Amino acid sequence: MTSAAAASLRARAFPPNWGVRLAWLALLVYSVFAVSQLDFTWDRFVTGLDNGARFIGRMFPPSVDKLDLLARGLLESLQIAFLASALGIVLSLPIGLLAARNLMPVWVTWPTRLLIALCRSFHQVIVAILFVKAVGFGALAGIAALVVASIGFIGKLFAEAIEEISLKQVEAVRATGAPFMNVITYGVLPQVLARFIGFATYQLDSNLRNSTMVGIVGAGGIGGTLFSAFQRFDYDFVCTILIAIIAVIMVSEVFSQWIRKSFQ
Repeated sequence: MTSAAAASLRARAFPPNWGVRLAWLALLVYSVFAVSQLDFTWDRFVTGLDNGARFIGRMFPPSVDKLDLLARGLLESLQIAFLASALGIVLSLPIGLLAARNLMPVWVTWPTRLLIALCRSFHQVIVAILFVKAVGFGALAGIAALVVASIGFIGKLFAEAIEEISLKQVEAVRATGAPFMNVITYGVLPQVLARFIGFATYQLDSNLRNSTMVGIVGAGGIGGTLFSAFQRFDYDFVCTILIAIIAVIMVSEVFSQWIRKSFQ
């Protein structure tokens, strides 16, 4: 094969994708434009680094003077996360089933999927603000907000997992004359149980983190304690709270991995 033929073959094997290149160029141009519109300057960035260093310096050493306040806030966050996860999982089971297009008619799946989309439309903090306005400050608003988030996440993924199952097992159970609930119990759930456990444990982790955020807007938990510490400029106690939150999340991750392995 001559060198010209080899060069022609290489050109045909790896043709340039000008559409992708133009897309990357457009993304780069828009990024530069967006930075110019957001008043981002190098001087502000350097000043921010200096302010951040002084702020971190005021956080150390962590304070251990208010451990009782820390314990109460963490306990309330754990209670909010576990209750919201439990209620969200229980409600997501029927909602996910009703949203599965391979099991339910269209007139059932579309309204259910609309409900799931509504639950996923807003961030947990925004939903928490709405519930704080509705039911007042406290853990109830946080639980309600995280239940909505749990339905949006688990309901969607559970419905998609059901749509990917093999219908042969479902038809086999139906052929025995089993009622609908038995078909679900013996034909559907065994195929998606492991994935559902994974969804549930991930949502528990997510609710533990989000319980901190919703607390900042008055929905209970350690987030309220953290916000109060910031308002008092009590930065050494802020550091203690952050360390405690990280420790709780790490323990939760180990617990979640153990649960997932138990059901594999």
